[in-house]
Amino acid sequence: MIERSLVIIKPDGVERGLIGEIIKRFENAGMKILGMKMVWIDRKFAEKHYEAHKTKPFFKELVEFITEGPVVAFAVEGVHAVENVRRLVGDTSPHEAAPGTIRGDFAHISMDYASRKKSGGKNVIHASGSKKEADAEIKLWFKKDEIHSYTTVHEKHVF
Repeated sequence: MIERSLVIIKPDGVERGLIGEIIKRFENAGMKILGMKMVWIDRKFAEKHYEAHKTKPFFKELVEFITEGPVVAFAVEGVHAVENVRRLVGDTSPHEAAPGTIRGDFAHISMDYASRKKSGGKNVIHASGSKKEADAEIKLWFKKDEIHSYTTVHEKHVF
């Protein structure tokens, strides 16, 4: 039940100064941050990250958007991490995300609008969609020595 997940604060979240607020939400929810980095990824890396969407009509916009500025990527660990991270992040389409979720509070567009504007869905954040996807994404984004192990107070009281 202890899982890992990848979270990426996309260029719009970085540019809007939301890094600290977003990280705080994961820490407040008891997620342990195992590794974190700020990078400006290139097109080749973005295509590899979004490989599952390669045949979809929005693939080009996804790649263009995530490469337009720096991102903050971090790996988290916790009880049912994949599901709980997705719950904190909110619906992929921000206009359907519940208030209190990251997208519900900080993103303001619908995916339909983003598609018409060819803006790549500026929805602030990415979160792994499954345990298998999380494992693959963490391996893509982090070297083994960039993932750290330590004990948090949550582990003493929750795990």
